[in-house]
Amino acid sequence: MVLFPVPTKRWGNLSEPERERERERERMPGCSIRALWILNLQDTVVFSRRFPVVEKRWRLACQRENEHPDNSENGGCVKPLLPTDPELASAFAERKRREGSARGYGIRLSHSTQDSDSWIDDPITRHIIMLHINREEENEYMLWPLVLHIKGVFYILVLPLVEPQQYKSYMRMCRRSDCGNAGGVVDGLSSLLLNLPCITGASVVAQTLGDIITGDLADPEVVTSSSPSVGGLLDSLTGSIGMSGISARAKPALAPVVALTTSGASLVGAVMSDAPRSTSRPIDKDVLRTFILASMPFGTPLDLNFTNIAAIKANGFSSADPPLADLKQPAWKPYLYKGKQRILFAIHEVVNAAMYDRDEISDAISISGQVNCRAELEGLPDVSLPLTGLKSANVEVLSFHHCAQVSEHGVDKQAFMFSPPLGNFVLIRYMASCSLDPPVKGFYQLSMVSEDEGAFLFKLRLMEGYKAPLSMEFCTITMPFPRRRVSSFDGNPSIGTIAMTEHSVEWKIITSGRGITGKSIEATFPGTIKFFPRTSSKVSTLNRMVTGRTVDEDSDVDQDGPNNMANIEEHLMEVMNKDLQAAELEEPFCWQAYNYAKVSFKILGGTLSRVSIDPKSVIIYPTVKAPVEFSMQTSSGDYILWNTLGRCPSAVYPKLQ
Repeated sequence: MVLFPVPTKRWGNLSEPERERERERERMPGCSIRALWILNLQDTVVFSRRFPVVEKRWRLACQRENEHPDNSENGGCVKPLLPTDPELASAFAERKRREGSARGYGIRLSHSTQDSDSWIDDPITRHIIMLHINREEENEYMLWPLVLHIKGVFYILVLPLVEPQQYKSYMRMCRRSDCGNAGGVVDGLSSLLLNLPCITGASVVAQTLGDIITGDLADPEVVTSSSPSVGGLLDSLTGSIGMSGISARAKPALAPVVALTTSGASLVGAVMSDAPRSTSRPIDKDVLRTFILASMPFGTPLDLNFTNIAAIKANGFSSADPPLADLKQPAWKPYLYKGKQRILFAIHEVVNAAMYDRDEISDAISISGQVNCRAELEGLPDVSLPLTGLKSANVEVLSFHHCAQVSEHGVDKQAFMFSPPLGNFVLIRYMASCSLDPPVKGFYQLSMVSEDEGAFLFKLRLMEGYKAPLSMEFCTITMPFPRRRVSSFDGNPSIGTIAMTEHSVEWKIITSGRGITGKSIEATFPGTIKFFPRTSSKVSTLNRMVTGRTVDEDSDVDQDGPNNMANIEEHLMEVMNKDLQAAELEEPFCWQAYNYAKVSFKILGGTLSRVSIDPKSVIIYPTVKAPVEFSMQTSSGDYILWNTLGRCPSAVYPKLQ
């Protein structure tokens, strides 16, 4: 009898060295973290942690790879080294200088050099970076892949464990002249990273650490019509979300954790800024150490739910909570719920749009969504349900919480089953296209008649083609002027009210409590706006540069001609922007002085992608009497109306051949 069959079916066509690499790949499943660092704005390491167990695995893997006969042909030796904190801080500061910012350019420029992230010519290098580590006693080596996450005033770097072969593949890309998406390369860096689950795991680790150090620990929002919370074990940790029926146990005093209100920016699809935003909150290193010790024992992430970790530390376990004899309790559910049973689902979508109103540029609309859940169910039940509307939504990305088991999806729906954790959690994240017309469409025009005065016009249509139960709760248009001070404005909108700040004008079309349902409205707003004069302006407003010549008031040049007027307006924009510092890529909407308006809105009663859940299709096993509550809402993310009379950025998609 053969107890351990020879794997000829799986590895029959592989040589012995290739088989050894396959065995090594199986020894490195999932995600393991070699080290992590947190740096401040001064590029100083304020916290770091290394995992010797994972590092030992990396050294052994490098040793086997370096002893391989064809090692010299596959990229040379791999150095199993980790930098000290000063070495890493120095390398990070040098990369910021070389790449222009912490995230870098993400594209190859004329001054890009080999062995740099920008040389790879892939935008993913703005999030997965490489550092050159210099040591006096040894040669320089590359540290890769480092997941970079920016939160508050901190840079978080997480180094996951990869295979030496994958590390060598990246080193070869750094020296190729034809790499990058611009060259049409298929086997680029993005393709390599797609095969590395450790990248996703390291990204979640970095985001969780960022939330902890900034106090951004709010649970995902689940809208219900139930009565207020009556307390519970984790109420002080989760902002009283109402887990009232957790089994009784000793309840020591819990230190409250700062919980921020969930907003649309916290959902997927939010624009990431390179410059960390200012905050005075210091790092609580004891909290970080406790969380890392409990959530990532020996460098392997198990449960990154901060609420669970904090509750276990504060309360522990008692004899009143005996473990179930016939079921294995998952790590994401350390305590069992007891009380009135129900399950709640809430779909939140964020719409990001660039509206141009131009024939030569198409409008761009994308939707980022997530399905939030709270299952107040006793025991360890399994819940199954289908996610519908996938075909009409043209879903591009679909990811699930680690408690879910996903089967093969059909044309229009995706069935799955999950064992829910305690409290609110994000069950599904997805990216899709808009199945309906844009909720706000029209145009925005701004024409400068002088350096300090402009005329503008809005003409918009809201909720055109939308029917009940979809309703718009509020809608606001903001004209931001981050580099000018507004002195006054004049204009009367057809609907709504106007408010002015030092650097913006805000038009409240629909205010909260006066939403519209089952109808569309048209809104217009013509007006003028004046700014305080520039103190640093070096060009007189009395002279205008027209086709290379100076035109005075006594000139014979026909100043009223349409071409001259266009040139004058173009010159005005040039004058206004002459003394402005160039905006970096991380400020995508501030390239010019005034060129866009931002729309903010919230729509209740449905989703724009048509992705949905049928509450009647939710099955709970073992069968219990538990009502299913379901809500949907859509809010604006970066919903931009570009000035049709000004300059605007746009993306050109390659034509498929």
